[in-house]
Amino acid sequence: MSHLTVDLVAADREVWSGEASMVTARTTDGELGIMPGHTPLLGALVSGTVGIHTASGKQEVTIDTGFLSVDSDRVTVVAEKVDAGALTD
Repeated sequence: MSHLTVDLVAADREVWSGEASMVTARTTDGELGIMPGHTPLLGALVSGTVGIHTASGKQEVTIDTGFLSVDSDRVTVVAEKVDAGALTD
């Protein structure tokens, strides 16, 4: 099964890095669902939640504004502030 490599970064630190089957986020153009094989894109994120679907289930983090980059099954989320709460590996 294919997977995404995900990097979640706040302005001051790396918050989480790992594998996921899907990432969901809200951009200025609407809600996105990123799965393996997604076309490359760069999107501006609005404040809200980012969902990361890992082997242990869906985990959500709250972010401030930022951006999301997708290229070759690698998703990078960069936000000004990230409240990762109970985000686990």
